Amino acid sequence: MKTNVLVVDDDDHMRIALKESLTKAGFNVALVDDGVKALSEINKHIYDLVITDVKMPRLSGIDLLRHIKEESPFLPVILITGYGTIQDAVTVMKEGAFDYIQKPFNTDTLYGVLKRALGVSNGKIIYSSRTMREVLQKAGRVARSDATVLVLGESGVGKEIVSRFIHENSLRIDRPFVAVNCAALPENLLESELFGYEKGAFTGALSRKPGKFEIADHGTILLDEVTEMDFRLQAKLLRVLQEKEIEAVGSKYPKKVDVRVIATTNRNIEALVRDGKFREDLYYRLNVFPILIPPLRDRKEDIPPLVTYLLKKHSMGMDIDISEESIGFLSEKQWKGNVRELENTIARACILSDGSVIKLTHLRDLECSKDVALGSVKEMETRLILDALKSVGGNRTKAATILGITARTLRNKINEYKTMGYEIPMRGY
Repeated sequence: MKTNVLVVDDDDHMRIALKESLTKAGFNVALVDDGVKALSEINKHIYDLVITDVKMPRLSGIDLLRHIKEESPFLPVILITGYGTIQDAVTVMKEGAFDYIQKPFNTDTLYGVLKRALGVSNGKIIYSSRTMREVLQKAGRVARSDATVLVLGESGVGKEIVSRFIHENSLRIDRPFVAVNCAALPENLLESELFGYEKGAFTGALSRKPGKFEIADHGTILLDEVTEMDFRLQAKLLRVLQEKEIEAVGSKYPKKVDVRVIATTNRNIEALVRDGKFREDLYYRLNVFPILIPPLRDRKEDIPPLVTYLLKKHSMGMDIDISEESIGFLSEKQWKGNVRELENTIARACILSDGSVIKLTHLRDLECSKDVALGSVKEMETRLILDALKSVGGNRTKAATILGITARTLRNKINEYKTMGYEIPMRGY
């Protein structure tokens, strides 16, 4: 599916020239002649990029940029500037502009900036719902402070992405962002991972190792799924938040750190506090500024733009489209796994589509595969792998990327299928 670009310029010749160049490059282009109309367009339709002139009547490009960043902080905006306005453009880049292009410019310059602008949108939050707009506005407001943030929401809603957004819009943007999954490590390992250890602190501690808090000094640390932390370790974390200092395992002296803390959880933290499974005092320290990300089923307006984005991400350069019927089907699903489940569905549907159009039958095939017996699951896995190989002409590296597995795992599967008599599409790496 094509990238949607909105061009805003009061010069008729410039608008037409930009449309011709961008259309030739494969973009869908919409044109408006002032900033007020541009805001109306952005509220009605989904755009991947905005190109705007600086000097315009009614609403300047700079003011338009400010409005866009308030409402759609992830939408890249490129300013077109005339002679004498470059410094203005550099200044407003601090307010969120991706880049500026000085007139006159050639198509190579334009395409280069567009390519970079669209590249940085990968992995960002894609939305069109008012609910998510309010979430990001809230995140943007707290970002400029050093307040501790507690991000709440079900698994797969994008808690880590919102946390990164807060860091990237904070005064600590040039400092480290360090993420720690508190559910992935047992208590003793998590303690040394967070706070580090001294040489000789325990068997195998052959040298000093700094912890994540020390590494994140003057930056941001994300404590992902903080409610999975052991009760004893919660007390040590509380001290860090209160005293702004850490104590490595085996150390006799505390060390001061300046770290902004963002914590996330997919559990009902207040219920855990009531049940005595999470410290109440730590909860209040973390809950300085709570942000709740609603599940995807409560913001279904976000599903179509998410599908468009995920289709681009997983099509591996192929021109894969999706039927309106399929989008309607996806929009009505409950998505208990939220965006993560939707992404897995799109990735697999791209394989089943054989590089053409994702149809409702492909999605129903995936639905049926969830309820089949173990033997049939194995058959579905085999079919997905073989279809992936076929869709990329036997290129194992590309097939492994589509499937989300390593090349080694794919090679082992291919060898297994060969012994079973399957015909394997092969081209190499």
